[in-house]
Amino acid sequence: MNLLPASCLASSFSVLKLFLIPVGGGIPAGVLLARADRLPWALTAALYLVSDVILAVAFEPILRLLAEMCRRIHFLSRLSVAMKTATARSTAHFSGTGAGPVSLLMVAFGVDPMTGRAAALAAGHGFLAGWAFAIAGDMLYFAVIALTTLRLNAYFHDPDTAMLIVLAAMFFLPVIIRYFRGTVVPVMGRQ
Repeated sequence: MNLLPASCLASSFSVLKLFLIPVGGGIPAGVLLARADRLPWALTAALYLVSDVILAVAFEPILRLLAEMCRRIHFLSRLSVAMKTATARSTAHFSGTGAGPVSLLMVAFGVDPMTGRAAALAAGHGFLAGWAFAIAGDMLYFAVIALTTLRLNAYFHDPDTAMLIVLAAMFFLPVIIRYFRGTVVPVMGRQ
């Protein structure tokens, strides 16, 4: 008994391939393709989850190799300490204690799951817990980008326009926020 028609399987595979694009443009494109091919929302989210699991399996050996190299090479060891310090400093505003679960979720949400996993490894979390934090943060990011893409597509009725707006926001909104936070915070600090 075939649970999914062949066209649904082909569409699912195409959406999964888009989700595997590492730069971020795959989310809006994959969501719009899934909608155009009438894939259920739950299947679309599951495909994104599968893409994160594939990423975890592919990236973990590289991360472990880098961690081992950091232990053996003095320069990389110092770089590792600096990265741990920077991670602790950058995640400190998410919670009162260093790199806890919420902080690690926010690192994965705000940067990418590989950085979230690297931060989790630096905080001492193993494979399962580390990737669970990274994938949970990335799934939150997926939900925000997917829902935004679908809402914009409803207004513009043109998938290319919706996708370009979302991509522009993904790349430029963090820069704009950092700019305004950088100009506002020092002024407030002088008062």
